[in-house]
Amino acid sequence: MTRSSRSPSPAASYRTRGQPAALDAVRTMLLAGMPHALLLAGPAGVGKSTLAEDVASALLCLAPEPSMRPDRTCRACRSVEHGNHPDVHRLVPVGAGAVIPIGGPGREERGVRDLVRELALLPVEGGARVAIVSAADRMTEDAQAAFLKTLEEPPPGTVLVLTATDEERLLDTIRSRCVRIRLGPVPRREIEALLVEAGHAEPPLAARLARLSGGRPGDAVALARAPASLVVRGEVARTLLDLTAATRADRLRIGRDLLARAAEMILALRSSDGPATNGRTASRGRGRRPTDPAPAAGPADEPSEPETEAGSGPAVRVPAAERRAAALALVAIWRDVVRDLALVAMGEPGDVRQLDLLDDLEAAAARLPASFAPAQLRRLDVAGERLEGNVSPELVVDVLALGWAA
Repeated sequence: MTRSSRSPSPAASYRTRGQPAALDAVRTMLLAGMPHALLLAGPAGVGKSTLAEDVASALLCLAPEPSMRPDRTCRACRSVEHGNHPDVHRLVPVGAGAVIPIGGPGREERGVRDLVRELALLPVEGGARVAIVSAADRMTEDAQAAFLKTLEEPPPGTVLVLTATDEERLLDTIRSRCVRIRLGPVPRREIEALLVEAGHAEPPLAARLARLSGGRPGDAVALARAPASLVVRGEVARTLLDLTAATRADRLRIGRDLLARAAEMILALRSSDGPATNGRTASRGRGRRPTDPAPAAGPADEPSEPETEAGSGPAVRVPAAERRAAALALVAIWRDVVRDLALVAMGEPGDVRQLDLLDDLEAAAARLPASFAPAQLRRLDVAGERLEGNVSPELVVDVLALGWAA
């Protein structure tokens, strides 16, 4: 048989995009023998959850040849994709604090002990089992301690897949027992192609979203599903540029307005979540496929702050977790604005993420000193740390707004 007459060998079908090194590592492990625990680490939105699902599909796929797994056509692959395979167990952050608790009998929220109890049962289909712990870095310390025994000696045929944005939050004893795979930002062209092929956006919008996402396809998809959030994001960025020339009083007043606008953006993103991201959990914890969680919020028992809508009605209490998430979202937009200002100041306008604001960026960069962007980036880093440390979101935004000037 001539070389040209050979039929091509069937190939596995992965949904993960733009992570060649991570996919090569997974393929090698699947053929040589999958370790009992994987830690998929990297920034939020770069595809850790998608790769975890790919691993689960490959381990449970019914294709006869290992090189064909996952084939995306067999019953097992379809079950994993739809979030109802009986031998895939998922654990995600819950509650106002967006944490994974220890859980157990008598506890309202599902946690680590519930997962451990499920894994102690025999597999439903008699083959492999996969446990996916999304945002494992959001496990409380007692939950991590309770998870150690299972991580050291998992039930036979069980693979544990952990995802983490900040792996330093995990105990050393947990990290040392996992094989680590690092994921990085996805190339812009890959994100554009993903958005177009999935029908999320037409090419012009896909190109814009790919720029805005900063290498995070999850963020690009979320923005594509919620056009209202994209509008709010642009308005917030434009207002921040205008504020560099405003008075202190105006910066303080408008800073609070921007915090409220960021909360609107988050609401739009959440309301646009499709069936695959609603976090609903079925029996034995087999819920629909989760996405990376929202930015970490404060403890669930942190007091809410009263806020009053325009008019003379009663105050509306906004949960602390919602206020903190809005502040973190605002800081993220703020950081993108500063980054773009720095690029314009360095003569690299083609690399800015918000091309529609290029004229405003150039005007602001012309009137600001060269030291402005580096100093503001340091202030934003401190603001992020303070938000993680449960400092009042309103106070953090006030400090940022007062210092947002040459």
